Amino acid sequence: MIRSRVIGIGASLPDNIVTNDEIAKLVDTSDEWIRDRTGIRERRIVTQGQKTSDLALAASRAALLDAGIDAGEIDVVICCTTTPDETFPATATQVQARLGMTRGAAFDVQAVCSGFIFGLSVADNFIRGGQAGTVLLIGAESMSRLLDWTDRSTCVLFGDGAGAIVLQGYEVRGDNSEPGVLNTKIFSDGRMHDMLYVDGGPSSTRTTGHLRMQGKEVFRHAVTNIAAAITASADAAGVKVSDIDWFVPHQANQRILDGTARKLGIDPERVISTVAIHGNTSAASVPLALATAVQDGRIKRGNLVLLEAMGGGFTWGAALLRW
Repeated sequence: MIRSRVIGIGASLPDNIVTNDEIAKLVDTSDEWIRDRTGIRERRIVTQGQKTSDLALAASRAALLDAGIDAGEIDVVICCTTTPDETFPATATQVQARLGMTRGAAFDVQAVCSGFIFGLSVADNFIRGGQAGTVLLIGAESMSRLLDWTDRSTCVLFGDGAGAIVLQGYEVRGDNSEPGVLNTKIFSDGRMHDMLYVDGGPSSTRTTGHLRMQGKEVFRHAVTNIAAAITASADAAGVKVSDIDWFVPHQANQRILDGTARKLGIDPERVISTVAIHGNTSAASVPLALATAVQDGRIKRGNLVLLEAMGGGFTWGAALLRW
């Protein structure tokens, strides 16, 4: 059988660091209030003229360099984003062009904070089905462009950034000990729209709109849904949650990370957390956290790694990889 494995990883963050103290100059809040409720102490914010595709391109170049391959070897580019440069064309096509690619296909995936998990599912199935040999998968966001900077319940949470991986297919026996994506599990429930959404769009208001969220409800559903997705992914692979070496969650809020770990009895030391320095970067948060843990040596070849996320829609999901 064919399995897709990660052969390269890269990340990109804006240079502009915005601390909680700087946010406190805009809205009625404080560094202590934000840290206590979210675990966030700073986030990266794009500067004037800096676009999602700029972050995506830098992360992609880093991933290609890490993989040791040329952009011409990529068959498909998938950019997971809820903050595209333009309504159309897809941001992925901008990356494709700027990488100098003249072949293959490029498109965006929109599942908000779960985007990278959904995109990984798409990429993995392209490879398993023989439609692509090598896929560049990107999670990139400029979430600051969607924020109401007078709303302290949301503007303190989000940041900008991008992460990317290169996936390549190879033949395996099908053993869970072999490297690659073992499975992906994705879910959605459109009835939960009003709990986390943006109040604008081309066909409704003809504006971009601002992010709106019912924080307590999102927290409650997040812990329940994420725990269920993790369990589903582990069960599908025939492993116990306790067998998993590292958990790389969507970096929404430290309380959600801690709550999910408690619910499943996961040692917090095995949960990768970058929320303190990145904030919630939506579809970019999982690949950014993954890149951090790979580059600092925590995640090693042979480790069993679980990726998970939940976002607006609601969407949620998990993916299990043998690194």
